[in-house]
Amino acid sequence: MDRLQKIISAAGVCSRRQAEEFLKCGRVAVNGAAAALGDRADPERDRITLDGKAIVLPAEKLYLMLHKPKGVVTTLSDEKGRPTVAGLISGCGGRVYPVGRLDMDSEGLLLLTNDGDFAQRLAHPSHRMEKEYRVTVSGRLEGCRKRLAALRELEDGSPIVPARVSALEQREGTMVLSVIIHQGLNRQVRRMCVLAGLRVERLVRVREGSLQLGALPAGRWRFLTGEEREGLLR
Repeated sequence: MDRLQKIISAAGVCSRRQAEEFLKCGRVAVNGAAAALGDRADPERDRITLDGKAIVLPAEKLYLMLHKPKGVVTTLSDEKGRPTVAGLISGCGGRVYPVGRLDMDSEGLLLLTNDGDFAQRLAHPSHRMEKEYRVTVSGRLEGCRKRLAALRELEDGSPIVPARVSALEQREGTMVLSVIIHQGLNRQVRRMCVLAGLRVERLVRVREGSLQLGALPAGRWRFLTGEEREGLLR
């Protein structure tokens, strides 16, 4: 017997925190009876529903990485009709959900899974998984590395852990930086660059924890190995 929020999350429906909100709102039922936060059930014997729709645990847990291209949104459906990551991973053998986000104009490594517990552990703030971005910038290039590394909050006052910033390459009018952060707040690297007087020309996530994007082409995906999954959870 497991707590309902854990079962719902493991089914890939939503995060455990969101499942708790569904329970508080009375949207979850077990064998036809309304369930409450803290209730338990056996997913193999009990009929669990959310808004009347049955929750079924996936037969196989899937873990994959995608090289998200620019112009694709990190959702499974989009009301504006824009291309989504769902269209790129349709052949993976199941319904998987993004772990974290990349904004439409950003590229690079995106994790997807139907294992709610795995996603929850990676996304939890205590995990502090490093995320590395390769950022091509223009604007106030002189001293920009130090300005970025010195930032302690965003424009709205949100505190941030100092980033590790290094210069990789400089060309006429642009510089390529490696920016390593832990938190991954909404559009954090782009917002940091604005504060540092920089314009982002290109932003690619090249690493999450021990997992490297490597030579995976844009728009392609592959399954993670067991060793890679274990490395992400360390």
